[in-house]
Amino acid sequence: MGLAERLSHRPAAAEQPAPTPAPAPRAAPEDPGPGAGVAPVSSGAPAAGERYRAAGRPSGDPVAGVRARIQRDLAELLGPKLYDELDDPEDLERRVRQTLAELLAREPTPLAGTDRARITQEVTDEILGHGPIESLLRDPSISEVMVNGPHRIYVERSGQLQPVDTEFIDEAHLRRVIDRIVSRVGRRVDEASPMVDARLPDGSRVNAIVPPIALDGSSLTIRKFSRDPFTVDDLVEFGTLTRATAELLRACVRGRLNIVVSGGTGSGKTTTLNVLSSFVPTDERIVTVEDAAELQLHQDHVVRLESRPANVEGRGAISTRDLVKNALRMRPDRIVVGEVRDGAALDMLQAMNTGHDGSLTTLHANTPRDALARLETMVLMAGMDLPVRAIREQVASAVDLIIQVSRLKDGSRKITHITEVVGMEAEVVTLQDLFVFDFRAGTDAGGRFRGTLQPTGLRPRFLEDLAAYGVSVPVEVFLAGQR
Repeated sequence: MGLAERLSHRPAAAEQPAPTPAPAPRAAPEDPGPGAGVAPVSSGAPAAGERYRAAGRPSGDPVAGVRARIQRDLAELLGPKLYDELDDPEDLERRVRQTLAELLAREPTPLAGTDRARITQEVTDEILGHGPIESLLRDPSISEVMVNGPHRIYVERSGQLQPVDTEFIDEAHLRRVIDRIVSRVGRRVDEASPMVDARLPDGSRVNAIVPPIALDGSSLTIRKFSRDPFTVDDLVEFGTLTRATAELLRACVRGRLNIVVSGGTGSGKTTTLNVLSSFVPTDERIVTVEDAAELQLHQDHVVRLESRPANVEGRGAISTRDLVKNALRMRPDRIVVGEVRDGAALDMLQAMNTGHDGSLTTLHANTPRDALARLETMVLMAGMDLPVRAIREQVASAVDLIIQVSRLKDGSRKITHITEVVGMEAEVVTLQDLFVFDFRAGTDAGGRFRGTLQPTGLRPRFLEDLAAYGVSVPVEVFLAGQR
């Protein structure tokens, strides 16, 4: 049966019951004011939120009414093919666009070319993508999308949080999009299991939490995956570090120092780890262990491992610690752990102390000293009854360098400390700062920090270790007043 015949069997539009109006949209949140970390967005093209609100009330906007009718017809014509995971995605998208073109050609309502293009894009986003946030996910200037209920959506641009004029029709619309995301990775989210971590096909990390845990509607947070990872030259251009410190870190990686990247959420730890990993020589075997695959290494000999949560029956979980243990049996020259947050820290330290020099990892901490305290706590989480002194000796022997990354008030990401782990004195692990960010330089007229990483004048003890691998660093790099 052809498209015309199938449509002719449907009741006339006048006989169809009018769609139930969606609840009235909530008022936009009040401006939090200066210093709250949220920047207003200037109005530009027609608000996407208004388009999606209108989509719930087709009678109010002829174009929105056409869009709702076209979407309903498309669902009836293609049916289960829209949700068939065995279908080729490119073939399915081609079929959807072809059917959309046929439906629009038969549409009696006069439409301008821009309206037809808008309807095609919005219906395609709704059927094959992620509804109203699909355009945000395509925007390369956006690094994170945060949905706080169906009517409040924020994004992160250049380190600043900004509200956007986009929203879902209602809570049910948002839940459909969440269910579509998590079902692709074999997960589910409902009242019995209201929290879930997942990953989009492009590698973006997704966290969703729904009522009754989320009190103001379902929450969806998507940290976008960068297809073109930043290079060390990019970080130098952004002011994250200086050219001299970039060359120092290159020497430290090639000289097989064990490095920990420390920082808060969203401070740029994974980006820094990605840049450090790019310094590893191409003739070494690298094994990466991650919760969500984000590292993008371009060396030839890389084995990538990713942890796995338990299934709906609570079975089949593979933890980061399991993967770190297994990595030791895979004859790695380097082990790169995306982030340690539990007992895997003990296995990571043991790997660093048993011939796997040059290993890299990240952890959450606010200062280099806090990073050592976090390592101690995570080692204790492994369930081993170890004395604190033994743990600290392991840490002091294993870790050579701590790189502290911070997101500053102006939204920029900076390396604020490059700190050497010197050893033990009595019961304390001793540290010495080699480079520290100069906050005394103040800010410019736009509120951006002027400071850069400055040497403290201390000469690191690891220079002899680097020399053993044929790597040298000019002493002038560490002299105060040099950049």
